[in-house]
Amino acid sequence: MLLDEPPRERADAARNRLKVLAAAARLFREKGVDGVSMDAVAAEAKVGKGTLFRRFGDKSGLAVALLDERERELQEAVLTGPPPLGPGAPAADRLGAFVDAYLDHLLDHLDLVRMSETASPGARYRIGSYRFWCRHVAILLTETRPGCDAGPLAHALLAPLAAEHVTALTGEYGRARARQALRTLALS
Repeated sequence: MLLDEPPRERADAARNRLKVLAAAARLFREKGVDGVSMDAVAAEAKVGKGTLFRRFGDKSGLAVALLDERERELQEAVLTGPPPLGPGAPAADRLGAFVDAYLDHLLDHLDLVRMSETASPGARYRIGSYRFWCRHVAILLTETRPGCDAGPLAHALLAPLAAEHVTALTGEYGRARARQALRTLALS
C-alpha cells in the first residue's frame, strides 16, 4: 500500500455504511431530519448502535455523509463542467451560475445542510465543502473586483446562504422569493 492511499474499507464495513446511508436517507425523506433518531436509523439499517455511532458520530455526521456525494458532484461541475458553472465563462457569469447551483443544492437538502452546519459552534466553517465554495467564490471575486480583499468578501457573500438563514427566509417568504432575494444580494 502506498503512503498516500487512504486505508481500504473492509467489505462488511462498506456494506454497513451503504445500509446506514440508505436507511437514513429513506427515514429522513419520510419523517424529516428532526423526526428521526440515531436509534431508528440503526434499527432500519439492521446494524448495531455502536456501529452507527463509531462510523458517523452523531446525526450531523450522518448528514455530512449523506451530503458528500451531492457536494462532490457540484464541486466537479465547478472544476470541469460546462460553462457558465465550469471553466470558460466570464467570472461574473460563473459567480451567478455558482449561486444558482448552490441554491438548488441547498434548497433540495435544506434540513440536512442545516443540521451539518449547526451541529456545533462554527461547524459550517469546518466542513470541507464550505472551504471549497469559499475559495471558489474568492477566485471569482478577484477576477470581477480587482483589488478587493477577496477572502473576507467571499465569506460575506456566502453568509446569507447559510442553511439556518435560508430556512428562516423560506419559512417566511417561500422558496421563490427567498431564492430571488439571495441571488440579488449575492450578485450585487
